[in-house]
Amino acid sequence: MRISFDWLKTLIPTDKTAAEVGALLTGSGLEVESLEELESIPGGLRGVVLGTVLTREKHPDADKLSLTTVDVGDGTPRQIVCGAPNVAAGQRVVVALEGATLHPTAGEPFKIKKSKIRGAASEGMICAEDEIGLGTSHAGIMVLDTDLPNGTPAADYFGLGTDTAFEIGLTPNRADAASHYGVARELRALLHQPAHLPDVSQFRAPTTAGTAIGVIVEDAAACPRYAGLLLDNVHVGPSPEWLQRRLRSIGLSPINNVVDVTNFVLHELGQPLHAFDADRLARHEIIVKRATEGEQFVTLDGVARTLKGEDLVVADGSGAPLALAGVFGGQASGVSPATTRVFLESAYFAPAAVRRTSQTHGLKTDASFRFERGTDPDMVLPALHRAALLLQEVAGARPAAPVVDVYPLPLGPTAVRLRLPRVERLVGQYIEPARIRQILSDLGIEITAEQLDEQGQEEWTLAVPRHKVDVTREVDVIEEILRIYGYNNVALRPHNSATFLAKSPNPDPEVLRQKVAALLSGQGFSEILTNSVVNAAYFEGPGAPDEAIVRLLNPNSGDLNVLRPSLLPSGLETVRYNVNRRQKDLKLYEFGKTYHRRADGSTAERNVLALYLTGNATAETWQHPARKTAFPDLAGAVVQVLGALGHAQPAQQPTDHPYLAGGLALLAHNQPVAQAGAVAGPLLKRLDVGQPVWYAELDWDGLVRKYRAALVARELPKFPEVRRDLSVVVDQGVTFDQLRRIALRTEKKLLQSVNVFDVYEGPNLGAGKKSYSVSFGLQDFSQTLSEQAIDQVMQRLIAQFEQQAGALIRK
Repeated sequence: MRISFDWLKTLIPTDKTAAEVGALLTGSGLEVESLEELESIPGGLRGVVLGTVLTREKHPDADKLSLTTVDVGDGTPRQIVCGAPNVAAGQRVVVALEGATLHPTAGEPFKIKKSKIRGAASEGMICAEDEIGLGTSHAGIMVLDTDLPNGTPAADYFGLGTDTAFEIGLTPNRADAASHYGVARELRALLHQPAHLPDVSQFRAPTTAGTAIGVIVEDAAACPRYAGLLLDNVHVGPSPEWLQRRLRSIGLSPINNVVDVTNFVLHELGQPLHAFDADRLARHEIIVKRATEGEQFVTLDGVARTLKGEDLVVADGSGAPLALAGVFGGQASGVSPATTRVFLESAYFAPAAVRRTSQTHGLKTDASFRFERGTDPDMVLPALHRAALLLQEVAGARPAAPVVDVYPLPLGPTAVRLRLPRVERLVGQYIEPARIRQILSDLGIEITAEQLDEQGQEEWTLAVPRHKVDVTREVDVIEEILRIYGYNNVALRPHNSATFLAKSPNPDPEVLRQKVAALLSGQGFSEILTNSVVNAAYFEGPGAPDEAIVRLLNPNSGDLNVLRPSLLPSGLETVRYNVNRRQKDLKLYEFGKTYHRRADGSTAERNVLALYLTGNATAETWQHPARKTAFPDLAGAVVQVLGALGHAQPAQQPTDHPYLAGGLALLAHNQPVAQAGAVAGPLLKRLDVGQPVWYAELDWDGLVRKYRAALVARELPKFPEVRRDLSVVVDQGVTFDQLRRIALRTEKKLLQSVNVFDVYEGPNLGAGKKSYSVSFGLQDFSQTLSEQAIDQVMQRLIAQFEQQAGALIRK
């Protein structure tokens, strides 16, 4: 939210600087994220002053130039060469001094330097209006009619004051501060000085009905209050400069005087308004009702929208919608240059009704932002009167009928009980009751009763004003007191302690996560964090919705409408973003959740660790060429993670992952805990990733459950290890992992390692055959192995390979 400091000071005058006010607001919970200096024109006319032309002579070497001397108020007249035809002695002029930077209406900024023009020294510049950005005329220099002394800054003469814009990070619960007056109310409590609403005492409306617009509210729960005023003699056109400047200071573009006034009042008082062309209202009537299911409505942006029966609309006497209540106006009833009569709406719409319509149609406006969080029903009429007076000023409007105010059940303040000892208990520090009274009074919270509770402790009954929509409980009031009292004023105790220690899980998932994160980061991986909400199109075929996907009921956009069942698409978006910016060699990992709908309709969450590799594994050097990332790079990283979690030798089997083109599943205790392989080409194409990506997905929940924390230490062996090799010919379907497991089951004492160092397929082996060259590491920790013992082990291995895998041992 953007706030103009100049505008704010019209509501609560203060001599504090913008930085001091920003610090106060941040300390109270309205975090000022940035301060931006604003200038009416670029440069603010710094270094430009008023002066008087003392003499004017013809330049000796140029027919169209003049030599002048100018008094700029510092006691040293300047000689300035001027090319304007209208320069003359005695004129009051605008002078840019040496060092000033000018920002002309057209062209690039330039700096004034001491120079020589046709041999004559020039120590400044007498300015035309286009040269200082005040207009477009270049017919001659500006000649002023003023008694201000020479040397007066030109910015003061032209009234070009500077302003500062606050960018406030408004939290959803602070709807009361979503305007300049809302921020002024906050400062009222912080500075302990009054804040003033704009004066509307001059507002007058006719007392007779005349041609009034009738108002019918069919759904009082969704629209507790609706007020309106008919204005005629409206002249639609550009807004005056002061109004345009106010809107630009908060980042809005002026449209026309009627729309600008409604936007101005919205940001000044926090009350949304809407202006209808009164001559387009059928039967001179307004009806606030629910829409007819399926009817079409064209909004101001020209989009035809299909309404739902739960949408709250403002309609005319014929029932045709004029606006989505509290969200967006309609094209048919909008104000145009031809408008002469306006019906000005100021209402209080229930937050839930506006939020539902806004979410349904994907419309977010300044009005819906405030209505969704809760506006102040007591601001409806003051805002209407303020807008009417402004329209009289800037558009010549005049009230044509009495104010209509439909408010059958007035909403009163919220009653809250406050126990004073409870304040000390929650704040952690005693605050004087007199100070609490002052804070509550400055916040507009009234103490309606004082009594003692059952324990004899002081207790107050409070009336909380309606604009504080988030203050409904005793703890909310205490939070308000603490905000204004100041978090920094609560002293820390010498010794802080807890009354109990929470039981720590064993193993602690966070400790394991940090351990694995450190391992991966040490291998050159970078951690990423992606959005849990993704596009359903990533997981569904055309016209084939997946019932297992968890969908959002009210998505913020059509592109973010489901909770991800896999980390892969959002991770590939990160890969694409980096590759498109020429960062093509990537090693990434992410800890995240996936979401799945069970058959019974309930939702399950899983914690997953994902790894991504793409591009080159090693960079090109003079010693060796670059090497592309391959499956062993990914598998090696996965195996290291599993080893760190106590699963040093996982079993393997082929995987059938829906997003991978082949690959392996790694098992711990005969349960799959990781899947790794190349991302399938169609998915890469769908996400516009132009290079191969290797992906691994680890079941983090399963790994944490199966974590083995025990460390086994043993003495270094004293006796040598012996290696023996076999060339084993098997069918194409037999994997090395099968052979490895056969070997480990066959010899459990002496066999320390099994490794494949070559794989051969060719016509010499026969159709459907392949050959593994396998090495075996044998070692006895108690003695040196004899040849006889080694041969016995190898014979048993050969026999089991032949029996269990149908292997042929090549001699």
